Amino acid sequence: MEHLIFLLIFGGYSPSIAQITSSTTTTTPVPAANRRTIRVGVAAVQSTELDSIGWPMSGGAINLAIQKLRDDGFIAAFDFEINVNYTECDRSLGAAVGMEFMRTKKYDVVIGAPCQDPMEIMATMATYYTTPLLAWGLVTDSKFTDAERYPYLTNIMANSLSLGFSLVKLFEMMDWDRVALLYETSPQDYPLSIINDVETAINEYEDYSVNVVVKQAVPSGDLNDAQYISVLNRIKSRCRIVVAVIQTATPRRKYLRMITEQNMVSDEYVHIWLGLRSIGFGKQSAGLTKCELNCLSSGLTPVWEVSPDDGWNERAKLAATRLLVMDLSTDVPDVNYLNTFTSQCGAQVVNPPVSCETEQCKNASTSPPSAFARSLHDVFYLYGLAITNIYNTNPVNLANGQAINDAMQLTFAGLTGEVSINANNTRVPKLMLYALNENYDQASFMNLTYSLDGGASVSLGYTNEASLWFWYNGKRPLTIPICGFLGTECPQTFVDQYGALVFSIGGVLALAMLFLITCFFYVLRQRKLERDRIDAEWQIPLVKLQVPPKREKERMSKRSIQSGPSNITDTSKMTFDNTFSNYSIFYLDKEPVLSTAHPASNLDRTDYDTFVKLRKLDHDNINKFVGLSIDGAEYLAVWKMCMRGSLQDIIGQGNFSIDPFFMFCVIRDMAEGLKYLHNSFLHVHANLRSGTVLINESWQAKLTDFGLGNLAEEKKPMKRRQLWMAPEVIRGTLLPHQVEKPADIYSLAIIASEVLTRKEAWNMSERKDTVDEIVYRIKKGGPNSIRPDLDMDGVEINHSLLVLIRDCWSEDPTDRPSADIICNLLKNMMPKKGNLMDHVFNILEDYTTNLEVEVEDRTKELTAEKKKADVLLGRMLPKQVAERLKQGQTVEPEGFDSVTVFFSDVVKFTQLSQKCSPFQVVNLLNDLYSNFDAIIEEHGVYKVESIGDGYLCVSGLPQRNGNAHIKCIVELSLDFMAYCKAFKIPHLPREKVELRVGVNSGPCVAGVVGLSMPRYCLFGDTVNTASRMESNGKPSHIHLSAAAYTLLMKHYPNQYNTASRGDVIIKGKGVMETFWVFERNNQFMGNSSNMAYNPENKKKQKNDDEDVDDESSDGSSRAPNTPPMHDVNANSPPRQRKPGPPSSSPTFSKRSVSPILEEKAREIHNEETEALYRQFRRQETLALM
Repeated sequence: MEHLIFLLIFGGYSPSIAQITSSTTTTTPVPAANRRTIRVGVAAVQSTELDSIGWPMSGGAINLAIQKLRDDGFIAAFDFEINVNYTECDRSLGAAVGMEFMRTKKYDVVIGAPCQDPMEIMATMATYYTTPLLAWGLVTDSKFTDAERYPYLTNIMANSLSLGFSLVKLFEMMDWDRVALLYETSPQDYPLSIINDVETAINEYEDYSVNVVVKQAVPSGDLNDAQYISVLNRIKSRCRIVVAVIQTATPRRKYLRMITEQNMVSDEYVHIWLGLRSIGFGKQSAGLTKCELNCLSSGLTPVWEVSPDDGWNERAKLAATRLLVMDLSTDVPDVNYLNTFTSQCGAQVVNPPVSCETEQCKNASTSPPSAFARSLHDVFYLYGLAITNIYNTNPVNLANGQAINDAMQLTFAGLTGEVSINANNTRVPKLMLYALNENYDQASFMNLTYSLDGGASVSLGYTNEASLWFWYNGKRPLTIPICGFLGTECPQTFVDQYGALVFSIGGVLALAMLFLITCFFYVLRQRKLERDRIDAEWQIPLVKLQVPPKREKERMSKRSIQSGPSNITDTSKMTFDNTFSNYSIFYLDKEPVLSTAHPASNLDRTDYDTFVKLRKLDHDNINKFVGLSIDGAEYLAVWKMCMRGSLQDIIGQGNFSIDPFFMFCVIRDMAEGLKYLHNSFLHVHANLRSGTVLINESWQAKLTDFGLGNLAEEKKPMKRRQLWMAPEVIRGTLLPHQVEKPADIYSLAIIASEVLTRKEAWNMSERKDTVDEIVYRIKKGGPNSIRPDLDMDGVEINHSLLVLIRDCWSEDPTDRPSADIICNLLKNMMPKKGNLMDHVFNILEDYTTNLEVEVEDRTKELTAEKKKADVLLGRMLPKQVAERLKQGQTVEPEGFDSVTVFFSDVVKFTQLSQKCSPFQVVNLLNDLYSNFDAIIEEHGVYKVESIGDGYLCVSGLPQRNGNAHIKCIVELSLDFMAYCKAFKIPHLPREKVELRVGVNSGPCVAGVVGLSMPRYCLFGDTVNTASRMESNGKPSHIHLSAAAYTLLMKHYPNQYNTASRGDVIIKGKGVMETFWVFERNNQFMGNSSNMAYNPENKKKQKNDDEDVDDESSDGSSRAPNTPPMHDVNANSPPRQRKPGPPSSSPTFSKRSVSPILEEKAREIHNEETEALYRQFRRQETLALM
């Protein structure tokens, strides 16, 4: 068998089909009597396959074809005699009918049985009898394409083998290699014949392999749903590409319903219908003249539509979206004729020449045409064209079967689409692949056309394959679903297979990305913050600039016990209450700064960066730029304060001695600063004058007011400032920001002239020229241009420096030396580096040396006086109290549980005072109390105060000594009595001094009273009782209270001779028993001759105490804040004391007077002695001062 080879050529395709004209020519009308009658034998079927090929529903097509031929101008010379015999698709009947038509009656042409079995026999007979045989209906088997075997057979039907090869080509294009083949059960096995040819094409196609997994028939009746479901279930488990051959409308709609019920309408399934009927998705409309509802573009009724709707129309339509239909072209050029054919075919069967008189034919008048009625129409129309051509060319060949067959190799537009008969008298199939578009109308997506020479071409009706799969979301279905046919073989998704890894990597990448993004934004933020921070360093809020305070007047410091009044004068402070030069003074963070005002302007990022760089400039001869205040009405440039003001101020004041070294140092500093600026990013100062040269506290010159850029440009300079400007700048040839380095050199020379002459620029105070005149002459220039006079006024200066200055203010900028050259020349003029402060220090060094000796002497004197003051204060107050008061601290009152208070009074002191002058009274008391003080130091007793002849002592405070305080006071009292017995009054040798002593023990409180002249006072009833003991005592007696006596006897029994005085009425106390202490008990205390007080022993005892302190191994020392203390042994006798002579040079100690002594003084001084007493108090006060 000759294989069909398809050449697929992809290109554009237009679904419209133009009518193809044949070589047939029309004939002139011929009278009926002269017409030749063509006898036609028709082997028909009466009841078999009624809907497809039944004669009652098909025979009318011949009448319509004859009418069509006549209307088109053909067969004018012919009449037709139609003879019908029924074969019912039976092979034997087909043979019998064939014999009758070809052998017995010798018909001119035979229309063969529309079934393949009888047609095979009739085709063989036609070869033998050379009778033209026309094939239609179900005759599609590829065997009928054999022209050598069937040379007289002309088949209007396309063969199904070509349909099979086209289908395989589709499989190859769609990459489908696993299919199921289904066919409708039919008595004539027509669908099976097509499926067999498809399988043959699959097996013989060498370029692509396709596996047929299911080949099975499906029942066409409505009572076999279970079998149908079984077939479909078998397919569901094996494949997803289903090819079905189902011819008629009712089985086709059932197929749609069944696949819907079995869920075979998902995106996984593709159902392909094969057909050779030129109906596509359509069907013939029953009982209608034409399709009137939901029609396809071909004019046919959609296969899913039934009337009335049984409830499945919509679901069947949705199922149809999963269909592809491969069929002959359904394009009919004359749709109106198609509608006429559809409406009249059934009625024409009873009309001549067909003239069917059977009951079926009579009942078919309202029936639609059969499925292949249009094929019958086209095959007879082809025959009519052929005999018309033969009649017009060679009428003799009308009886020649071969000539007729050759004449039928034509192309025309029929009701089955374009009809083209090839050399084998077989129709060249023009197959179309149809699918439903979004409007549920069939659309052609592929066109396969076969030419007469055996060539083939394939064109695509789409540019994007996704349009073919519109109902599949644009995606081509796969041969094997991703999850397998049963849905159990789903491959792991990417997430399932690599989910953990992806999530881990994704998480890491996300974190990394987040980290990078965070870092990116962090860096951006940090850069912004850093930039803001850097900008904040030079941006100074206006509120932070404080106006300096007014000059403060002299202030008195608070008085304290450590120091007297002190003064702070204006000369020792640094205050600013106005401006100097053109700078305003403010306080920034409590530090003085200078500022210059500038008009507000718009600052850009370049200006900000300039201010940042400007703030970083640092040099010994450059004034530090602090920042800029830009939040006020005008901008304030803030500079570091230079305490000595500007060079212009110093020169202008005229009261400062400037020597040559000072001049040279200032000029050198200015040159060094200018050199630094010229080598910096600024490259130029552009505003150099003596007012912008500041002098700091170290007498260093510092350049200021530089690098302000546009701020300086917007500020209009004063006319006087042009005195420092270079001629080229004054002439206006340069803008301020275009000033170059030579202009700074010129300004430096003008400032240097000010320094050398010690006069303002150009000496304007002594010149007759005005500023405008000088500026004009500078601007005019020339060979002898005006310059300042270098009048040195007797100051010796290096001549080279004068020459350098004149070079610096040269008229030609190119003749001026650079700052580097100037610094080198100045260095050569003074090779030894030095500064002005070194010079000043050298001058002051000698003066300082002389002052050191004087300061050292004064320091020694101050130290000695301080020691004296400390000694005096220590005698006035306890040492620890004195130290706290010296530190400015308060002394809190302190309570003591047990102390012994001692009061004494000189008996008959008034009478003695009357016998003495005031000075003699003072000398008397001074001699007496000086020795008393020496005795006190021997007994660890603290002297509180003395006033007049009264004496107050205490033991047990401020240094606690246990219970020894009673013994200390008793020993002190006995020594006082012994001393008074030996005391002699120089100017009254006959008079004796007698004491009255009172002693009491108990608790008390001690504290400092007052800030001015503070006193250490005792408070408590113990003190009052001791005073009463003294006032109620007797001369040369020691009067003890019961408390003191009890304490003495308890701790020191039998050591003293005592006696009870008995009950005594004490003022404020009532009746009290008191006691006398007479002397030490010699039996326990030793020889009484050793108890006398000797003043000569004082010095020796003091030295002994110092030795003990120095040799103490444990580092203990005498308790501070107390007089010398000695341990008192009650069982050992005290040291022998000898009375000493009165001191000839009395010393005075400053003492405070307690309220008790004041009261006592008032009691013992009567009115007669009051005047003398007041005189004594005044003398004592004067002595203390």
